[in-house]
Amino acid sequence: MAQRCDICDKGPLVGNNVSHANNKTKRRSIPNLQRVKAKVDGRVTHLRVCTRCLKAGKVTKAA
Repeated sequence: MAQRCDICDKGPLVGNNVSHANNKTKRRSIPNLQRVKAKVDGRVTHLRVCTRCLKAGKVTKAA
C-alpha cells in the first residue's frame, strides 16, 4: 500500500544518516498517516490522511 496522503499527496522523503566519521546510509522519513472516516461528496469513505491535513481542517470527519 502506498504511503501517500489522499488529500495533499504527501509521500516518503529519502535522505542520509550521516555519522561522525561521515559514513552515509540511506534513510526514509514517512508521513504520519491516519485512517479516517470522512465525508466525500456526501458519502462516508475511509481515507488515509496526514496529520497536517487533519489539523488544518481539510477533511470533514464523519460521525
